[in-house]
Amino acid sequence: MPERRVTMADVARKAGVSPTTASFALSGRTDMRISDASRERVLEAARELGYRPNVTARSLRTKSTQTIGFVSDRITTTPFAGDVIRGAMEAARERDNLLFITEAGGDRAAESSLVHALLDRQVDAVIYASMFTRYVTPPKELFGRRVVLLNCLAPGFDAPSVVPDELEAGRDAARALLAAGHTEGIWAIGGHQAVPATPEGIIAGNERMRGLEEVLRAGGARLDGVVECDWDTRDGYREVSALLAAGHRPRALVCLTDRVSMGAYQALGEAGLSVPGDVSVVSFDDQDIAAVLRPALTTLKLPHYRLGRLAVELILGEGPLEAAVHRVPMPLQDRASIGTPATR
Repeated sequence: MPERRVTMADVARKAGVSPTTASFALSGRTDMRISDASRERVLEAARELGYRPNVTARSLRTKSTQTIGFVSDRITTTPFAGDVIRGAMEAARERDNLLFITEAGGDRAAESSLVHALLDRQVDAVIYASMFTRYVTPPKELFGRRVVLLNCLAPGFDAPSVVPDELEAGRDAARALLAAGHTEGIWAIGGHQAVPATPEGIIAGNERMRGLEEVLRAGGARLDGVVECDWDTRDGYREVSALLAAGHRPRALVCLTDRVSMGAYQALGEAGLSVPGDVSVVSFDDQDIAAVLRPALTTLKLPHYRLGRLAVELILGEGPLEAAVHRVPMPLQDRASIGTPATR
């Protein structure tokens, strides 16, 4: 048979106080006249007996279950999901909250069903998350609820969004090249969005490129060209190989993802060009490959941990949530792939 649950009455009896006194002491109430000695006896008795409060009873009294629903499309199966989930879970745990994590796999009917299931369990709030930064239409069941949008945007939906600061990341990529002396011979590989257009590329690509071009222009530099392509290793290899075969000799490449950079490295190596001696490379995302490429890749890091953590911090904050966009910085991982411009 299961072990009998320790009750408040058991704690009160062991501490030699009334159940009311035990209740006030365990709830941290300071507006009642309870001596320090009695309070300490109650807390010690609770520790010795292994007392745990009845969550259901507490939620009825406080009108809070101290639980947060987390609904995503496919975020839990992506390579970086661990850091997003870890950031959210740690922030929730620090505040004595529990995170219920669910995934709809991009199925709108499943998504609606999951939201219903979470609301049926009386979660206090819901984090609605996306695998890539994109525009979304949250399920109608979330309208009027306490919601934070994670890695997505929903114009007209009354909730804050937490997204990477892709625009500033593009600016920082340009600053890194300008600081090394690059003003010409700069090519962007990957362009404004993945081709064909995907949720991964629409917002990230446009904002990265906008920030890049803005700072280059202000620094008296410009892009020699933009190669629009998909964002995988084979695409970077194919497009940089074609660029070199056409007679172009770039001094710097801005690759829109680390996977594109890996392909670019291969194409440059086959052409007898070194990084950064002949061609500098700067990238985005800071995937696992970035640190193991040789030379190690300078890249702007997607702040997955901070995204998850901030979403929980906002949702558990006091007062109403404002429909603002919170942009989380993408720190530059300054490694070894940017050098001074090669002489021609």
